[in-house]
Amino acid sequence: MDKQIKEHGIIFNGEMVRAILNGRKTQTRRIISPQPELTEGSGFSWKGALFGAGSDDRETNRNFAHCRCPFGKVGDRLWVRETFRVHSLATDVATLAYKASEQQSWTQQVARVPIELCTKQVSPEAWTPSIHMPRWASRITLEITDIRVERLNDMCENDARSEGCEGGHDSIPGYHYSATPHEHFHNVWTSIYGKDSWQSNPWVWVVEFKRVCQ
Repeated sequence: MDKQIKEHGIIFNGEMVRAILNGRKTQTRRIISPQPELTEGSGFSWKGALFGAGSDDRETNRNFAHCRCPFGKVGDRLWVRETFRVHSLATDVATLAYKASEQQSWTQQVARVPIELCTKQVSPEAWTPSIHMPRWASRITLEITDIRVERLNDMCENDARSEGCEGGHDSIPGYHYSATPHEHFHNVWTSIYGKDSWQSNPWVWVVEFKRVCQ
């Protein structure tokens, strides 16, 4: 890999991991922290920098063009952190199992890494949370193809689909109608960040990506 290409770990829940593996998820939205603050004259500031009002998407993204996205820049790679366990150790390989795929075939559930990379003990019953996944255990690598800034509520139906949310029956537990992709995404977002986060309509990084074969 080119020495200029940097890698960054990023956490996804099981539903979103499956969407990436199925080729349905090519975007992720993450809250900008700290949030820009409105200033007099309808401009805004972020980390001490003063920007214009950002009257449209292009202007907003020009304002943020020099700001560093914590997930990297276009061309950088993201390695996916997900819940996993070390299923077994052999002479030359360690077999890892992934919780997001546990309802699928055994071949889809597991990946194998060289035994010298594995620094964890076998844990056939105990899952390791995604936040504690080391780089060597990751089975999914993504390449960033675009980064932009927008308000959370500005997303459209196509964006929701690109987030891996197809909608339909049973996409939202307890919902008795066929949900739209946008409604599905709304449910996923609030389950992670809470209803207040959706209502506050925060500024978010929109990171687009494609999967890289390892």
